[in-house]
Order: sequence, then structure tokens, then C-alpha cells
Amino acid sequence: MRVRKLDQPRGWAMTVAAVILKPTLLSATSRTWIDGEKIPATGGCIVAINHISHVDPLLSAHFVYDHGRLPRYLAKSGLFANKYLGGFLSSAGQIPVERLSRNAIGAYDAAVRAIGEGECLVIYPEGTLTRDPGLWPMKGKTGAARIALATGCPVIPVGQWGAHEVLPPYTKKPHLVPRKNIVMKAGDPVALDDLVGLPPSAENTARATERIMSAITALVADIRDEPAPAERYDPRASGVREIGNPHADPRADPHPAPRRASHAGTPRTKRKRSR
Repeated sequence: MRVRKLDQPRGWAMTVAAVILKPTLLSATSRTWIDGEKIPATGGCIVAINHISHVDPLLSAHFVYDHGRLPRYLAKSGLFANKYLGGFLSSAGQIPVERLSRNAIGAYDAAVRAIGEGECLVIYPEGTLTRDPGLWPMKGKTGAARIALATGCPVIPVGQWGAHEVLPPYTKKPHLVPRKNIVMKAGDPVALDDLVGLPPSAENTARATERIMSAITALVADIRDEPAPAERYDPRASGVREIGNPHADPRADPHPAPRRASHAGTPRTKRKRSR
């Protein structure tokens, strides 16, 4: 049952996506949506969420859509190279970004403009799938914080768990049987008011990024019902490539640390599931 009705026109691309993808997701997963009404009903905002599977964008779109907003994403530019897929993504309002490139400034400008136009922007602050051995949120990139500080828009943290069971990181074969439960929990807006309006600085951006990642991590810990690591994993400090499959990187540790939690564990929740 939808918590909040969509009150803006979907456009043809979003309509096609909803007609095709939503029934598939409904049949392939069960869902526990928690506090999604904390996503503002109107106005520009950022939904910041942890990244554990390549299927995340579909599932987070479902969560955001079920709470009355059309999700806009910063999508890697390679997806726009295909004429038809690129046209579809552009029509759906998605924003291409060239990761680890000077050209990423264009995506930042487009994101700021989208917020100014009242859009709901979904961002994975980690910038890629987490490299943390236990799939905890790792050290975040500064993009979400920079956009938030430039626009003053609310940042709604969301913790999620379960998508990795549908499609484990850097695999291609989904696991659809038995049906997996996806849990997403939204939190209160991240407190950034004291940083908004100050002259831009690396220090303030780092502070905002840390607050965003701390809020997301707390939600994930609540869903998983276990404490998060005392220190957030930093792939750069660990010599792990920042984008792409880390297991293909010859610099990656051949003897990774043991996982902190079983990926097959069932998260604690006493809330009623949304179907």
C-alpha cells in the first residue's frame, strides 16, 4: 500500500518504468518500508542512502516512489553512451556524471539546478558499492554534502539492508528464490543548518559528509540490530580501487578481513510490511 500518493506528472519514461519494473519488484521481493513519510512531500531534497548492490537504484526508486516522489539519480555517464538507454534516462530526468573526473562539475551544476526546481535527488554518498567487508557504509564522498550546503535543501538519510541478497555485489545472477525481504528506513533530516551559508571550505564539506554518513550508518545498524564498526572503512587508505570491481584490482588485499556479519541474516523489525 502506498504511504503517500504521487502528486506530480510522471512523464512517459517514468510511466514505462513504473508499469514494467514495479510489478517485477513486487513479485520478486517483500518490503518493509519504515518512516518513508520523512521524505518531504514537496520541494527540493536529497535522499542519501547506503550502497550494497547494483539493484539498489531499482529498490530505492520503489521506496521513494511509494512515498510520493519521483526519484532523480546521478547516473554514471557510461549508461548514456547507448542511444536508446541514454534517451530513456534523460527523459526520466536522470543526470549523467563522469566519476573521478573534472567533468563531474557538470553533474554538480545539474544537481543543484534540479534541487532548485523542486526535485527529489537520490544520492549514494559512498560513490560506489561499499568495499567494507561486512557491507557497512564506508567513507563517503563529498558530492551530497556540497549540493546540500549550496542549496540549503534537507538531506534525508536512508539505511537499507537486503538488496545484497537479491544480487550480491559484483555478480550478475540474481537470487530470487526464496523471495527476499528488503528493509529501508528513513531518518530525520541531517542537521546541517550551522554549515549552510558559510563560505565553502573543505573542512565544512568534510563535516557535512561525516554527519550524513553517520546518520545513514546509525539507520543501518538499527535495521541489522548490531553495532557498526568503530571506524568507517576507507578504500583509498586500504589500497583498494575506488570504482569498479575491487576484486579485479591487483592491489587489493588477497587476504581480506573476515566478514563482520552474515549476509543472509534477517534484519530485526517489528513494523508492518508494506506490500
